[in-house]
Amino acid sequence: MTQHFEQELETLKKSLLTMASHAENVVSRAVQSVMQRDDDLALQVQQEDGEIDRYELVVDEQAIQLLSKAPLARDLRFITVAMKISHDLERVGDEATTISRRSIHLGREPKLRQLVEIPRMAAIATAMLKDALDSFVARNPAKARAVIPLDKEVDRLHKQLHTELTKAMTQSPETVARSLHLMVISKSLERVADHATNIAEEVVYLCEALDIRHLGIAPVPAAE
Repeated sequence: MTQHFEQELETLKKSLLTMASHAENVVSRAVQSVMQRDDDLALQVQQEDGEIDRYELVVDEQAIQLLSKAPLARDLRFITVAMKISHDLERVGDEATTISRRSIHLGREPKLRQLVEIPRMAAIATAMLKDALDSFVARNPAKARAVIPLDKEVDRLHKQLHTELTKAMTQSPETVARSLHLMVISKSLERVADHATNIAEEVVYLCEALDIRHLGIAPVPAAE
């Protein structure tokens, strides 16, 4: 039974990693569709979101089947963390879809100067997501912890861009629609960074049995 259980755990891990690969790809391609004004690429992102949704159901089903069989607390932690990461990845796919939809609208309008800020935000957010997922694969809590502070930089860039776009709309009313689309894209990238942070925190919990969410509260050690 132990060998079979380990095989099922490995299957769960593979499903989650496949889902993660899709999530990383759709974010990168969604941003690419914005910068290249590529409607076809944007539509591909929207179609692939359905595959990410499907994997969330697969991961949840596999995890539920394993929950009643887990012989050790560390296995229970892995299963519950897998389900949480799956949820974050599904939300990442949703944000990529939002970006791709706004990309199509932006492609029909003249470019805004503030568009140049998007690749910088995207680079940090996608790097955070990649590193968080790599830390999960490698069971590397130090790498996971290094992801978390980067969220503040994405927040700062989002606020800065929001301020610039608000000013642009005030000074040039004809840019309102474009500016609002960019605000939504910026917010989606900020949320991708949030989800990467969530994943990193879950990796720390998985590896160290410590819940480091809500840092104003003392971490609670989990059972071994």
